[in-house]
Amino acid sequence: MENLINKSTKKIENINTDFKRFLIKKINWDRRLIGIKGARGTGKTTLLLQYIRENYGLSDEVLYVSLDDIYFSENKLVTLADTFAKIGGRFLFLDEVHKYPGWSREIKNIYDDYPELKIVFTGSSILEIDKSESDLSRRSVVYELPVLSLREYVALKGGVNLEVYSLSDILSNHKEIVAGINRKIKPIKELKEYNQSGAYPFFIEAGKEYSNHIERIINLILETDLPAFTSIDFASIVKLKQLLYVISESVPFQPNISRLSVKIGTTRDTLIRYLSYLEKAHLISLLRSNTKGISKMAKPDKIYLNNNNLMFALQPGQVNPGTIRETFFQNQLSVKHKVDLPQKGDFIVDDKYVFEVGGKTKHKNKSLI
Repeated sequence: MENLINKSTKKIENINTDFKRFLIKKINWDRRLIGIKGARGTGKTTLLLQYIRENYGLSDEVLYVSLDDIYFSENKLVTLADTFAKIGGRFLFLDEVHKYPGWSREIKNIYDDYPELKIVFTGSSILEIDKSESDLSRRSVVYELPVLSLREYVALKGGVNLEVYSLSDILSNHKEIVAGINRKIKPIKELKEYNQSGAYPFFIEAGKEYSNHIERIINLILETDLPAFTSIDFASIVKLKQLLYVISESVPFQPNISRLSVKIGTTRDTLIRYLSYLEKAHLISLLRSNTKGISKMAKPDKIYLNNNNLMFALQPGQVNPGTIRETFFQNQLSVKHKVDLPQKGDFIVDDKYVFEVGGKTKHKNKSLI
């Protein structure tokens, strides 16, 4: 226990608070049980430590632990919580819960048995809180941390803080907004750099190794995270990698499920399940017609990689400008809006706004975004 406290203190002391993700201001920190999901590399750990540093400092009432710590190979989480509560602990921050077997059951027990404790936990984007064995959905509020927005990238890279605008603001006042942005940055230059290597906060440390870092993250998601939540074997992991590579070769991908399942060497139902896994892992985005139902097992009409950085890492020599524009659009808008495929156009947002995402070579009678 003393070793965990020392590790917690050291991490809190050394965390940089100059830049913070947008979600830190959106979370209702007054809740007793808070979950934060997100893909690898989006900054969940940093967010936790920054919040602790700015709100509690090095208080003895706070403990941060990562559940992949070797301590938990011989000790139970509930035992840690019991000891922490007895010495006056009040705020327990649990990182990487998906790496601890039976995490949901023990967190549920801690929540019920230690009302004096407030708990914040983070985990993989693949976590299904509402389907966990202890059904934490009735007790917790869960937030999702996406990759960096372009605005956040500009702030992290150069310290330039741009205003946040709603979609309705942008549609109504785009000329004034653009004029203000142009006075602060060169948006085309920033967008190009962001699309290549700016979606994940580690871009500063990774430098020229950024694409290699992304490939390692993809392998960890498929080889470590997915098996922790699904009954997936090594052969299936190989097929998932093959499927992701096939998608990356031809996004935006309009799938023929029957042909694709034959190419991958699996059944139609299994292929659709694989696509769902990749979407939950934030490696791809599945778009469906807004005239269809919302069943997650329905065949998608179009497939994108989740963000352009994945595209540049997987297929650096085959990146199409039109695909870059569309992928950027769906990635940025889908964080706060419902994005589907319309009967005409590229995207329909919130069943209200139809967008044609184009460039100079797009058909002249279509509006350009």
